[in-house]
Amino acid sequence: MGQLLAVHNEKLDKQDRIDAVLFEKVDSVHREVTRKTDEIKKGCERDIRKVDDRLRTMEKKMWSIFGGLAIISFLVSPVGQRIIKPMLTNGQASARVVTITNPFVELSRYKVS
Repeated sequence: MGQLLAVHNEKLDKQDRIDAVLFEKVDSVHREVTRKTDEIKKGCERDIRKVDDRLRTMEKKMWSIFGGLAIISFLVSPVGQRIIKPMLTNGQASARVVTITNPFVELSRYKVS
């Protein structure tokens, strides 16, 4: 009976050593998976920040273009023309078209040498 208990104890000790090795391997794999997961997470966060920055830049450009188009369309519109025209001209006609009734009479006043 003593030999049977000794063999049984030896088997239990051996199983405990095997369990310890297996638990160490599981812990090692867990640490490695955790480390890789953290690296992937940091990479994803970095990529998301880059995409976010790029979208913000595109939105700024889009709104700037939209604002410019709104201003141009206002200036071209009839309402805008009524507002801008007085600012660009002084209200007096600067050039006048005169119709000559008889061009030969007008030219006869001048001598050609």
